[in-house]
Parts: sequence; C-alpha cells; structure tokens
Amino acid sequence: MMKRTPPPSPANATASHRGNKAALPSKPCVGCGLAMSWRHRWAKNWAEVKYCSDACRRAKAAHG
Repeated sequence: MMKRTPPPSPANATASHRGNKAALPSKPCVGCGLAMSWRHRWAKNWAEVKYCSDACRRAKAAHG
C-alpha cells in the first residue's frame, strides 16, 4: 500500500509559489483591446509588447 503525503498547509506554502497568475502584470492589446498577461518569453521586452497575437499584429498592419 502506498503512503500518501498530505498537501502542504497554507502556513508552509511560500508566497511566490508557481502558478500564481494573479500576481503577474497585464496590459491591453493594442489590436483587440483584450487584457494580455505577462509571459516568460516576453520577459526581456515586456515594455515593447503591444499585441496579444500574430493575428492582432497582422490585422492592425492591414488596416493602417
């Protein structure tokens, strides 16, 4: 029989645990206006990110 370990209690949990999406910054997409949240691949250029997807980037470029 396998022994199960209990899940960590809130007292033992760290403040910066993985999966805490609420603590990540977000900003609106210039193309569609929807909120886009920070992604690890945007870490180096978050200030320059304007569009949430390639589709928004293409649509904005097509309309001028």
